[in-house]
Parts: sequence; C-alpha cells; structure tokens
Amino acid sequence: MTEFFTYNSPGILDFSIRVGLATIAGLLIGLEREYKGKSAGLKTNTLVALGAAVYVLVSLRFYGEEYADVTRVLSQVVTGIGFLGAGVILQKEDKIKGLTTAATIWCSAGAGCLAATSMFVELGILTFLVVAINIVFGFIDSKIEGKN
Repeated sequence: MTEFFTYNSPGILDFSIRVGLATIAGLLIGLEREYKGKSAGLKTNTLVALGAAVYVLVSLRFYGEEYADVTRVLSQVVTGIGFLGAGVILQKEDKIKGLTTAATIWCSAGAGCLAATSMFVELGILTFLVVAINIVFGFIDSKIEGKN
C-alpha cells in the first residue's frame, strides 16, 4: 500500500498541498477549454478537480474503520461526474457537441483523485496529457473539418 494509507487524516499542510495541486491541475486543464470558448472552462474544471480531491480526502479519513470502504467514494466520483459531463453535451441538427468537454471534466475529476491520494507525478502526467491532447487533436480536428 502507498503512504497515504498510513494515517487517517492528513494534517493541514498535507491537505493544503493536495487540494492546492488539484486546483492547479484543474486550472491548467480548464484554461485550455476556456481559451477555446467551451461551455465548461476554467471555473468548472478547477472546481471539479478540487471537489473530487476533497471527497477523496474525506473518505481517507475513515480508512481502517470498521465497515468503511474508502474506494466507494472514488467510484461515486466517477459515476457522479458523468451527470455533470452529460450537461455539456448538446445535439445541434445532425452534430453532437460537447463530448470532448465532458471527457475533459471527467479527467479533471481524475486529477483531483490523484492529488488527494498523493500521486503527484501521475497528476502531472495526466494534466500534461489532457492539455496536450485537447490542443493537438483540436488543431487536427479543425484541419479535418476545414477540408470537409
């Protein structure tokens, strides 16, 4: 098991680092969406990452308690974020819009979960990949759509 399971509740500094890094990851992910003028941008992705981190940290408080399963919160974050993501998906005529934004929101929740569990290197990799994928493939999409 990793180090975050060795105690029930992180101290205020540890808590601040975890939610701070979740916030930064959400900001970086959301910045790209905001720049592109998407419906769920800077604030949404930041709050999703922060909220996911807080819920996971609360669940870790109960690690080792009888009848407590801290992994349930992780699964509920994954399930619950789907409702928020569904809210940004729209059908306009014969096209569906918002799927990438919904997937990005889902990744922001994952970033919050990584930050809460002190998986900081993985958090950096995820954040980089999400931003890079949205930028690079957004560029490729625009070139392909321009040809059609």
